[in-house]
Amino acid sequence: MKILFIHQNFPGQFLHLAPALVKDGHEVHALVLKKEVPAEWMGVRMHAYHPSKGTATGVHPWALDFETKLIRGEAVFRKCLELKAQGFTPDAVVAHPGWGESLFVKDVWPQTKLGLYCELNYTEKGNDVGFDPEFLSTDPGDACRLRVKNINNVMHFDMADAAISPTNFQADTYPWPFRGKIKVMHDGIDTKVIAPNNLATFALRSGRVLGRDDEVITFANRNLEPYRGYHVFMRALPKLLQERPNAQVVIVGGDGVSYGKAPPGKTNWKQVFIDEVKPLIDDKDWARVHFVGHLPHNQFVSLLQVSTVHVYLTYPFVASWSLLEAMSVGCAIVGSDTEPVKEFIEHDKHGLLMPFFDQEALIHQTVRLLDDADLRQRLGQEARKKIQFYYDMHSICLPKLIKWVDFLSHVRS
Repeated sequence: MKILFIHQNFPGQFLHLAPALVKDGHEVHALVLKKEVPAEWMGVRMHAYHPSKGTATGVHPWALDFETKLIRGEAVFRKCLELKAQGFTPDAVVAHPGWGESLFVKDVWPQTKLGLYCELNYTEKGNDVGFDPEFLSTDPGDACRLRVKNINNVMHFDMADAAISPTNFQADTYPWPFRGKIKVMHDGIDTKVIAPNNLATFALRSGRVLGRDDEVITFANRNLEPYRGYHVFMRALPKLLQERPNAQVVIVGGDGVSYGKAPPGKTNWKQVFIDEVKPLIDDKDWARVHFVGHLPHNQFVSLLQVSTVHVYLTYPFVASWSLLEAMSVGCAIVGSDTEPVKEFIEHDKHGLLMPFFDQEALIHQTVRLLDDADLRQRLGQEARKKIQFYYDMHSICLPKLIKWVDFLSHVRS
């Protein structure tokens, strides 16, 4: 088959699927939002596209997001016309529609099958909207803005021949009848690489090297922000550090915003909550808190391998890959009892759950695990077994995804 992937930051979620299809003998191409790309990556033939214009000034703020998607959609449309003129017609296009790139693919190749990677349909109420009373929107028009933001998804619904979503929670954010087109298929975790390692070490910037014999509490987000419970974790730190005088706390994440809004002013969420809790912590204890920024993936895995307790919190939103990676490593996990986490962790079987906003429960469950090595071992082993059985990339997820692409190319219109 001839297969075209479309993703503004390719490979993105197609990191393993695209090369696997090449390995199976298919001709695989990819469109990526860059001015220049190498001719080939892992056997995938690469094509760059770039918008010819930016968003206009004076656009209604509710329409700004959709205009950005239209601009990208047009740029991909023009690039696809070029590829068609060169004789390329794919049997299937697999796209992440979140940035509008695939809006006009069917206008170039009407008979080509379009499969979508459905990450999230925005909700006007429920799920993450209004979940955190501390950061409620003051603009009643936000519900209108979110409805307009879903226009991109609605336009894709009529065109898509099939779709996948990595979790049931994410798939269920989409309305019927489109939900009926979505098959739940996770990208998968390489459980042979992301595995327990009793000899693992992690070097702090101070020069200290942490190992399995150290008491290490880990917390990781792409960016440190309320959507991932950073504020809840930070507010638990003063008491947690007092109760665990030997614990080293390692916090992974950047200073930006992945989800939600930035804090008012010129600061960032990371600094907002450092400024809030640091006066409550003496300097000796604060020296045991380590902000390590973004880590290369191999270093992040090493950190998980030395973690005694890993804390993962999230609004009712997309679950992070890091949660499944922590499970695959066999971490003892304290998680929020929000739906995305409960899809993977059953309380007292694969980890311990606590109410998202309950800092006392977070401290209690973390201390409970730190005090009980047998409990940590049992929960960690069960967490790893679950990932191996349901989410192993090579034996479970990739074969399903490859079959789905094959199915996509044969879907009747």
